Amino acid sequence: MTPMTDRLHILVSAEELSAITSRLAAEIDRDYADHPRMILLGILKGSILFMSDLMKKMKTVCEIDFMKVSSYGRGVRSSTGEVQVILDLFREDIRQYDILIVEDIVDSGHTLTFLTRYLLDKGAKSVRSCVLLDKPSRREVPYIPDYVGTVIPDEFVLGYGLDYDEKYRNLPYVAAVDQSKN
Repeated sequence: MTPMTDRLHILVSAEELSAITSRLAAEIDRDYADHPRMILLGILKGSILFMSDLMKKMKTVCEIDFMKVSSYGRGVRSSTGEVQVILDLFREDIRQYDILIVEDIVDSGHTLTFLTRYLLDKGAKSVRSCVLLDKPSRREVPYIPDYVGTVIPDEFVLGYGLDYDEKYRNLPYVAAVDQSKN
């Protein structure tokens, strides 16, 4: 094991992640049954594993697309609050689509607040969000996700798409980093 993985404790197991994605897929299928034009919009890079597992369990016909935004600097563990669009969504037909943003985690709420407004301003029919992890104790703006996998405590987490300095995304679970060990 590397020094970082020695400092991890599992917060959400692979089995729990499977149950969460099944539950969320059923909720989305129920709510989007009569929405013939839907886009799952993955926010790169953290949402990749979550979105992949989620869409495999959905019955709703949808398209997928991606955006990349950042409110974190490299190696930084907390949001700056300023959202930068790095990879944009370019669709001439956006007015015909309901968009479901798929995000790995919401803490401050700045990114999802920005993206919701941004996509509505671009003309999307509707914009909702589906997040794997919610840290409501870190909220700086009044944002409430439409679909939530699980609420977690204010700990630094990685795995299942979440990273620290671009590493550990491939862990099959979500782990918290024990800050007391050095």
